[in-house]
Amino acid sequence: MSEALTLNHDDLLDASGLNCPEPVMMLHNKVRDLSPGGLLKVIATDPSTRRDIPKFCVFLGHELLGQAEEDGTYLYWIRKKAD
Repeated sequence: MSEALTLNHDDLLDASGLNCPEPVMMLHNKVRDLSPGGLLKVIATDPSTRRDIPKFCVFLGHELLGQAEEDGTYLYWIRKKAD
């Protein structure tokens, strides 16, 4: 997971202050616009994202490269699947 913390991301989704289901809805739209193989960094404050974002990745075939928590903020690095 520490490798993900140093990766340069192609796009950023800041879903801070939003509650379920908004972060995942925003993530779905953001990933759709990302190039195949692109790396997205997600910032969220809703604890339910710890469950929802990994499930989102598995369901849609994206790769969750890492996740971290810092003082109530949840960080995720998601690689969009190649088409």
